[in-house]
Amino acid sequence: MNVRIKYSLLLLGVGTILAFLPFHPSDSFLLKSDELLSVAASGENSFTVDQVARMVNREDSTIQLIDLREASQFKECNIPGSINIPFSDLLNPMWEGTFNQRNLRKIFYGNGDQTANYAWAIATGLGYKNNYIMKGGLNEWFKTVMLSRFEGEKISPAENALYETRFNARKAFKQINSLPDSLKSRYFKAKNIKQMKLDGGCQ
Repeated sequence: MNVRIKYSLLLLGVGTILAFLPFHPSDSFLLKSDELLSVAASGENSFTVDQVARMVNREDSTIQLIDLREASQFKECNIPGSINIPFSDLLNPMWEGTFNQRNLRKIFYGNGDQTANYAWAIATGLGYKNNYIMKGGLNEWFKTVMLSRFEGEKISPAENALYETRFNARKAFKQINSLPDSLKSRYFKAKNIKQMKLDGGCQ
């Protein structure tokens, strides 16, 4: 499918979704659809799962992973360092502090690409900066990172570095998601409190 047609359909979908999401009177799109289309079609609005895995391993403080799935799915498993903003709650004013952090790269992900693309288009259209998607979402994360294996007798330095990146990200993913529910809840609560303080909010 032609890239421009694909992203035109994306913007049409965003328009339909916005009709059903709770939209506040102060919210309005600052970018025109052709500007959104141009950025989306350039591919400069996304990271691969391998790039995200490297950021997770480095505990990169310049990114914020945003899991768009429902809270129950997020609690079941998520990428380390993520916060949960369900897509249905995206326009809640409580998240404005997160989206307004201009020096923070916000990386949206869902199970696949569609929800992340919609969230990116909405956040970018509203004028928030530094929004990205993780290409392929969790489905690609599992396929590329969680199921990666080394096969063969020889491995080049580049292949070894990539495998190490995936292995370490997989280990971090397993550690955070193997915590008992009580510890997970405390961890996410502490993370949310920290996020609120960064946003200038209060407990």
